[in-house]
Amino acid sequence: MPRSSGKFIQSPRVQQLEYAIRDVSAEARKLADKGKDLIWLNIGDPNKYDFETPKNIVNAFIKAAKENKSFYSESQGILPLREAIVEKEMKINGAKNLAVEDVHITAGISEGIMFLLGSLLDPGDELLIPGPAYPSYTAFPKFYQAEAVTYRTISDDNWQPDVEDIRKKVSEKTKAILVINPNNPTGAVYREKVLKEIVNIAGEHDIPIITDEIYDRLTMDEKFVGMPSVAKDVPLFMMNGFSKVYLMPGWRIGYVYLQDPDDKIRDIYNGIIKLGRLRLCVNTPAQYGCVEALKGPQDHINGTVEKLRKRRDLIYKRLNEIEGISTEKPEAAFYVFPKIEKLGRYKDDKDFILSFLREEGVVSVFGSGFDKEFGKDHFRLVFLSQEELIDEAMDRLERFVKQA
Repeated sequence: MPRSSGKFIQSPRVQQLEYAIRDVSAEARKLADKGKDLIWLNIGDPNKYDFETPKNIVNAFIKAAKENKSFYSESQGILPLREAIVEKEMKINGAKNLAVEDVHITAGISEGIMFLLGSLLDPGDELLIPGPAYPSYTAFPKFYQAEAVTYRTISDDNWQPDVEDIRKKVSEKTKAILVINPNNPTGAVYREKVLKEIVNIAGEHDIPIITDEIYDRLTMDEKFVGMPSVAKDVPLFMMNGFSKVYLMPGWRIGYVYLQDPDDKIRDIYNGIIKLGRLRLCVNTPAQYGCVEALKGPQDHINGTVEKLRKRRDLIYKRLNEIEGISTEKPEAAFYVFPKIEKLGRYKDDKDFILSFLREEGVVSVFGSGFDKEFGKDHFRLVFLSQEELIDEAMDRLERFVKQA
């Protein structure tokens, strides 16, 4: 029977997806096209500002391309890169007995999230995620007809996870507990005691932990403790990548690895491998660049952190000087998540941020885009920009809040 002549519409599983960060960007570009002067403090891309990929990494990419290493790699990634990741994760983040076959290279962490949750979740399942959280962790469970259940992180305790809230929200439907540490969007670094308590809950309920540690080496105050070092016998899916620490956001190389002493989640990991085979491989010359990133000089990391610390201190000071705005001090990454103490004439944080964009030309992201309950009445700013632009943005915010 022929189809009707009506319009084709996207699947409901796609209609429900939202990504607040880029949704705001689309609105900002319309204003930019009309000539509005914008300050972009919305996307965590260091290379859009005054950071750049270290030259030795770029040269390794070029060398690989010139040597015709532009073939399809193994779907799991080239062996030298997986070996370098094993070495790094055991040395820096405390991974135990990690083997190259337990590492899978992905097109950024985003593909890793898609593959992992696609292999892990069935319709009706639940994934416990921090509130607020990076939007992909909310969106992909919906895509797979599962549910992301947010647990509270405590705003006035520097956004530490509320362990008792996690305990209350574990149910028979819970397939895993997600930890984002250091955290996006809050910049929090989770304390070792809190991590151990989360491990204990996962162990009691015999469920795995998923941990995103992509900002692991961009910490400014609190000592960072990798989840593998405290996990004991609880199985872990670990995610990391090169976009942030190695200033390679557009290269789109990330990785998922497994720490599973009792082989409880090996079959889920094998599902990731199957999905990886379907998309063949990630960029091969870029993988050789990543080998150099891990094996070559690490000097740029201290320089990056020092530059971020100065900008963090400036934006933290300026935000807390604005009447009607307050914030905790971020300890890592390049995000700050201020609270709007008084919305005034604005109906919610999204309205506040879009009005701020239209009236003052500062691009940020509304907090409810990271979680409707624990992100509301907040907004996220990145402090990657030069100090003079941060100062100008804060001048505009102060003026805007006075008129609210």
